[in-house]
Amino acid sequence: MKNRGMIVPYSLAHFLVDFACANFMFRYGYSSGLWYILVILYNFCAFAMQMPFGLIVDKWNKNALCAASGCIFVAGAYLVSPAVLPAVVVLGIGNALFHVGGGTDVLNSSTKKASMLGIFVSPGAFGIYYGTMLGKQGTVPSAAFLVSLAVMAILIAFLDYLPNRTFLSNNVPVSFQMEGKSGAVGAVACFFLVVLLRSYMGMKKFEWGSQWGNWLICAVVSGKAAGGIIGDIFGLKRTAFVSLSIAAILFVFCDEPVLGIAAIFLFNMTMPITLWAVAKVLKGCRGFSFGLLTVALFLGMLPSYFADGITYHSLIESTAIAFVSLCVLMYGLKKVKE
Repeated sequence: MKNRGMIVPYSLAHFLVDFACANFMFRYGYSSGLWYILVILYNFCAFAMQMPFGLIVDKWNKNALCAASGCIFVAGAYLVSPAVLPAVVVLGIGNALFHVGGGTDVLNSSTKKASMLGIFVSPGAFGIYYGTMLGKQGTVPSAAFLVSLAVMAILIAFLDYLPNRTFLSNNVPVSFQMEGKSGAVGAVACFFLVVLLRSYMGMKKFEWGSQWGNWLICAVVSGKAAGGIIGDIFGLKRTAFVSLSIAAILFVFCDEPVLGIAAIFLFNMTMPITLWAVAKVLKGCRGFSFGLLTVALFLGMLPSYFADGITYHSLIESTAIAFVSLCVLMYGLKKVKE
């Protein structure tokens, strides 16, 4: 990211892209009779495809153009919405291109700090939540998404080009050589598992969730943002240890809404930490590293996708997962050079 001020349009675009994607899925896909096929197809394109796209972005070295093209793809899905199946493929690819392009750009400016990663990833949860809500109502005209996504694509490309009159990014030469102490491969596996478990937990519902939905989504968003900011102040290892330790305790009492919301806030603080850590190990392919963790997001949603009905948080299971995440993440972080 040539201009650190790009974090603002990237974060706004993250909200908009996820809002547009969720709105599309629930406006055009939910009542199509193909819902379960569309869900798995969209999530595969949007998350699993970020890993190969990330490697292409690393090599192409034009991260902002990739992010801008993602906005255009998402807008394009609305143009072909009557053909819902191919439209969902276009939608998912657009989501993937935006995330991996913007994510790689932010990672390039986050070699020593994680706060910008938290700021970048956190608005997406707001987008998904409100996009889902308004998509079911069908109140937002498609033209609004076409215009706003096109404007955002132009803005991202323009702001990226402006400083040096070039679209070239600051990607390092592509390399899979791992940095850090011995056991770097195991560290990457640890970060992958932590993200998978967080995704698995994110698909579960609370019995009281429908009455506290706004508070829950605020906990997710603020937790992701706070994880990077607090980690930069007090240290990423210390932040990960304290947040997951307290989260594990609070999940014991997650039948109580306030304590459950606090647990979700703390549990999500590890999001920017894992992104920073895996990119620190795989510093020669940051786009690939970003996409690697989104594969974990995809795998983590599969148990709930194949479950019979809605899956709810269990006190024992949620506490155990938070504790396992704590142990695994701390082991992985010990292998990373800060």
